[in-house]
Amino acid sequence: MSEHYYSRTQKVESDPKFWDFTLRNQLFRFKTDNGVFSKKEVDYGSRLLIEAFALPNVEGPILDVGCGYGPIGLSIAKNFQDRIVHMIDVNERAIELAKVNAKQNGVENVEIYESNTLINVKQSDFAAILTNPPIRAGKKTVHDIFEQSHKHLVTQGELWVVIQKKQGAPSAIEKLKELFTTVDTIDKSKGYFIIKAIK
Repeated sequence: MSEHYYSRTQKVESDPKFWDFTLRNQLFRFKTDNGVFSKKEVDYGSRLLIEAFALPNVEGPILDVGCGYGPIGLSIAKNFQDRIVHMIDVNERAIELAKVNAKQNGVENVEIYESNTLINVKQSDFAAILTNPPIRAGKKTVHDIFEQSHKHLVTQGELWVVIQKKQGAPSAIEKLKELFTTVDTIDKSKGYFIIKAIK
């Protein structure tokens, strides 16, 4: 089976690209590469999630699940510099890019490390978790992320998810309602749903 952006290692030849992008009124310089998700620009779903996110009224760090080369985690970290943002991905190339992008954008309040879903996440006191989940990895993986996120949030902590209607937003909402106290659709645009689930 050929590797995908949600594979641990990438055999596709490296061909780095650099480009600029503005997120939450902050200009970022990103390095991307073959074998990572949305390498030519920040994808629409991630942008929608980044702009919609609001910090919960609880203390604790923030977690970006499936961080890729870093747009979600780094933009949130730059906006909320009093919070530590953990950024995880199964893709080793993506993790290395995220570390480079953190450094070249002067974002220091981050911890970036490899994890398949949340398996390597040691802390369980997160105030917020954000994810643009790897739909192509299958429903089980996406639901694992939801279930594990619930365990890693503080009471009143929030899971923020972006997912397209055609890729299973309605069933994702049903799954989240099984796990979380409150589940709301915060925004809808071009078939994308921004869902906030409160523990």
